[in-house]
Amino acid sequence: MTPDVGLDDAELIRRSGSDPAGIAANLIGKHRRTEQRFYLALARTGVDEVAESYADRVEARVSASAAQRELAEALAVLSPEDREVLLMIAWADFNYEEVALALGIPIGTVRSRLHRARKKTRAALGGVDPSAIKEADRG
Repeated sequence: MTPDVGLDDAELIRRSGSDPAGIAANLIGKHRRTEQRFYLALARTGVDEVAESYADRVEARVSASAAQRELAEALAVLSPEDREVLLMIAWADFNYEEVALALGIPIGTVRSRLHRARKKTRAALGGVDPSAIKEADRG
């Protein structure tokens, strides 16, 4: 038996002798499932593979890689206490009250350490706020 190479879906349906309505229902279901997976992935990642070009993604990765070394150096010069507060706020997405509770320190101390850490990090990065780099490059 030879494979049906190069035949479109309609021709395959005609040749199969199957019920066209059932096949159409299956194709629509397949399309819905594919579309649902796409929207779930978009919601999870925030990246539309069609709208965001490959060149844009590569550029963003290169920029992030270049900034990574500088940011690591900036974090290394912080005191452990200041770094801990900064990372809990920036990476763990804690609020001031949660950091204070987790570390067992007053909220005023959290604010002081965070201000000091942000000021030193900005200075180490040449006065640039690392959270604003992405928006400035895209705008």
